[in-house]
Amino acid sequence: MPTAIIERTDIPLMPIGEAYDMGRAPDGKPLFDPRIFDSREFARNPYPYYRILRDHYPVYHDKLHNCFYLTRYDDITTAYMDDEGFNTIPKGASNPVLGNTQLELSGVEHRRRRNLYGQHLVGNSLNARIPAIERLASEMIIRFSGSGADEMATENTAGRRTVELGKAFANEFPIRVVCQVLGFPEEAQDKFFYWYYSMMTGLGGSETARQGLEARQDLEDYVAGLVVERRANPTFLCDNDGNSMGEDIISKLSRTQIDGDWLSVEEVTSNIALIVGGGGETTRGAILNMWYLLLSHPEQFAAVRADPSLFQQAIHETLRHSSSIGGQPRHTSYDITMRGVTIPGGSLVNCVDFSANHDDRVFKEPERFDIFRDDLYTGKLIRNGYDAEGKHSHMAFGVGPHLCPGAWISLQESILGSEVLLKHLKNTRMNLDRMPKDINGVTLAPIGGGAIRELWIDFDA
Repeated sequence: MPTAIIERTDIPLMPIGEAYDMGRAPDGKPLFDPRIFDSREFARNPYPYYRILRDHYPVYHDKLHNCFYLTRYDDITTAYMDDEGFNTIPKGASNPVLGNTQLELSGVEHRRRRNLYGQHLVGNSLNARIPAIERLASEMIIRFSGSGADEMATENTAGRRTVELGKAFANEFPIRVVCQVLGFPEEAQDKFFYWYYSMMTGLGGSETARQGLEARQDLEDYVAGLVVERRANPTFLCDNDGNSMGEDIISKLSRTQIDGDWLSVEEVTSNIALIVGGGGETTRGAILNMWYLLLSHPEQFAAVRADPSLFQQAIHETLRHSSSIGGQPRHTSYDITMRGVTIPGGSLVNCVDFSANHDDRVFKEPERFDIFRDDLYTGKLIRNGYDAEGKHSHMAFGVGPHLCPGAWISLQESILGSEVLLKHLKNTRMNLDRMPKDINGVTLAPIGGGAIRELWIDFDA
């Protein structure tokens, strides 16, 4: 494929939704330069470039980074459903920090590991925890919105309070919930935040990997003592009335045997690290992105205020429009041909969920945020996805056997936490002066590929 010659530093920052012109082939077909992936422009404005790939290079061989990209909804669905042809071994960058998790496994072994704790993350186990999650959310919100809000609020006048919602609530809330579900002792909670943030930061590359590895080793050392203790004396999750809902996840993992052997401390720790990662950053991004988008669309926010049950539709549309998770890598087990392109066996394939969610072959006007759109399925999360009556699932959690194991609890936390926020915060609006700005210094900085880092809000005291 011919490529245009551009230096990454020369790529201008374009208006959101417009792609930089990388040149044209003699037949008029847009060229695509893989150096765009490393640019600041792509990080803040990825969707027009994914559109070029979907329309002209749906199976794109990126020779610069030695990988392939799948960008159409149907092709990504095919790859996720084909656990044999598109395998998860090896995962890549997350392995050194998170360890040998189920992300590295396929087939029967993957199902066995997933089933060890999956019952705690779906169905009745989720529903039984609703009162506890609501109570935890209320306690946190009262702390930054009530009379003791001075340390959280940057402005605390007679009629208005101003807070950064991530720092005040969204960064910490999902981690507290996951900590509770796992069964960590209360006295370990402060260390839990250190483990979480260090491991998540450690996934970013070599500069932060050391801190992530040190945190993971510290977590494993702590878990070793818990495993010995819980094998003899398991602890249990309880509902608001004190009724047991079964062993917590750490106790269950500690007391599980596979092929006659106990799970090792490393295996228990790796599963914990996976749940921590999936249940923390995903939910944080979902809450902040949803509130940012709703506050940016006042008429839709007014509808949600009038009917909080619409948070169910709002969170699904947020995850379609602006998911915080970009996609999942796969490796081909053998040569696979898609769209006329042969992907050699052993190739790294990036399945781009961002792009699938903006595929106009599936979703009408995909760049438009609309909680009332009629082509998005917003019902109960289904592992095999939903495709009926003109509606499709979003791809924020993937589909198929490797659908994110924390997807159900992430949705529940995002909806319940938001309902409690709405109940406590009156006349919520975005503080535009404090929000980060785009390149023109006037309009709000775009979400781009991922989640916003700050959301400044005002509400009536």
